Amino acid sequence: MLKIGSHVSFSDKGLVTAAQEAISYGSSSFMIYTGAPQNTRRKPIDSLYIEEGRALMESAGIGEIVVHAPYIINLGSYKPDTFELAVRFLQEEIRRTHAIGVRNIVLHPGAYTDKDAEFGINRIAEGLNEVLSGVEETDVNIALETMAGKGTEIGRSFEEIAQIMDKVSANNRLTVCMDTCHMNDAGYDLAGDLDGVLEQFDRIVGLDKVAVVHVNDTKNPVGSGKDRHTPIGSGWLGYDAIQAIVHHEALAGRPFILETPWIGKDAKKQRPMYDAEIALLRGDGMERFGERFFDQLERLHHFLGKQEIDRRTYVLSVWETLKGDAKARKADPREPLERLYDLAREGGEFADLTEEELNKLITFWFAGKQVLVNA
Repeated sequence: MLKIGSHVSFSDKGLVTAAQEAISYGSSSFMIYTGAPQNTRRKPIDSLYIEEGRALMESAGIGEIVVHAPYIINLGSYKPDTFELAVRFLQEEIRRTHAIGVRNIVLHPGAYTDKDAEFGINRIAEGLNEVLSGVEETDVNIALETMAGKGTEIGRSFEEIAQIMDKVSANNRLTVCMDTCHMNDAGYDLAGDLDGVLEQFDRIVGLDKVAVVHVNDTKNPVGSGKDRHTPIGSGWLGYDAIQAIVHHEALAGRPFILETPWIGKDAKKQRPMYDAEIALLRGDGMERFGERFFDQLERLHHFLGKQEIDRRTYVLSVWETLKGDAKARKADPREPLERLYDLAREGGEFADLTEEELNKLITFWFAGKQVLVNA
């Protein structure tokens, strides 16, 4: 079965809370931070409900999960205090990951700030050597994440990932986390040449190194260097490209993790589309949502069809307007999914649905009518 899930909360009762949230989305995997990603405060390992969470995961058929290292770790820093904090804290996170029973911890490689890329690559490798030499008692791998190329971050190209790995003694402990939004924004044409991109990665790094895939659509065109996630189907990659990635034989068996943003008109009441995205990519929407949902989806296709709206043409034209016409963006800053939501509401045909229900229908609409045929 496809290993797919999302980022979930690790607060309150730790692994129990995470597993319960993942189960509510119909997940078969998930990703956690072992504490807040913005600081170093951490609960004791014995307060993370690990045994209880593992039992809950087993009962739900959830096996392999992933930990993400906090954002404050920067192994690329030239500042001694920042570098040493990154080394010590990452070692602590690896020990916590080992205690939870997770094999891969995803790491943003780091940023070179006031130096240059060559310095950053060497500094990150230096840090990884120090980190790994201090956690030899664990079996946790560090999964270097492919980055979008914003600012001075390292990992924006396959070559940079490979250069880091080549400089690390215990590089058998290094794996890779592919991020679909980041790769697109870094200039890799996943939508237009997926096989070519994967072949290039295999030649430079090796597909056997891929341990995790972050599945995100993007608000920006290929090569933008921006890193702005959007729900599946509502961005420049689109549902078809992401579906091809998730089911590509070269990536089979890896956990696919959604980091798509929560949405909603009221920021305090925003909701994730995780359960819809998971069911859509796994292909069990009917089992998850039932016939009534698909009847409503057919209504939505009919309604938007009368407006002569083509899913990909519409999405890309809205993003092109928002990115290229400052005056138009100021007049109407709404993104594609929100515009479609408002259009459906104004039509009056979906007044019986909650905001979350209608947004889930739109998420499925992005996949096209084939979903109706296969339901």
